[in-house]
Amino acid sequence: MALVPYVENSLPGLSKLHNSSAQFRFANHDIRLAQDWKKLGVAAVVWDAAVVMCMYLELGAVELKGKRAIELGAGTGLVGIVAALLGAQVTITDREPALDFLSANVEANLPTDSQRSVLVSELTWGEGLERYPAGGFDLVLGADIVYLEDTFVPLLHTMEHLCSDTTVVLLACKIRYERDTNFLSMLKERFTVEEVSYDKQRDIHVYKALKVPQGRDL
Repeated sequence: MALVPYVENSLPGLSKLHNSSAQFRFANHDIRLAQDWKKLGVAAVVWDAAVVMCMYLELGAVELKGKRAIELGAGTGLVGIVAALLGAQVTITDREPALDFLSANVEANLPTDSQRSVLVSELTWGEGLERYPAGGFDLVLGADIVYLEDTFVPLLHTMEHLCSDTTVVLLACKIRYERDTNFLSMLKERFTVEEVSYDKQRDIHVYKALKVPQGRDL
């Protein structure tokens, strides 16, 4: 998730994002996440897409227990935390300025045994990908990471690197602008994509994507 600070109260109706914490219950655990809008902007608050993604994971539509998962643009870490509570081995990533904040949320909300299955790691999309195993994950997770057009190409490059032909990509997002639709079109050039859930109240779509094997056209 990009680090974009905003002036307080500049966006009407988002006052809950200025709260110092947000509380949830997922996977039979109470989760309390610190938020810091003033310092880190959008990377340090919980967006609806993350909540909807966690609800979808709880449904059990994808197997998590023992699976290798990576969360991109994790922000507060909610999705990665819930994936770990549901049994996945999770690498939770964001850009370097957000890592201390992210790590603190992970440590505060995961039991000791679950913490052993989680790694918090720096990942700027499209950069230093050799530090991550090519095709080395069963599941790639992203919640509300599709909104800055300049990041679309490096994000797709990152996803392609992380995915094997069997990796499941789950993206939860709000389609706000034409550019968001354009990203889905770009994604469909390299992955098969289907919408697997829609939260009407929050206007959040969940998409499932599978990488197209090399040598096979869509």
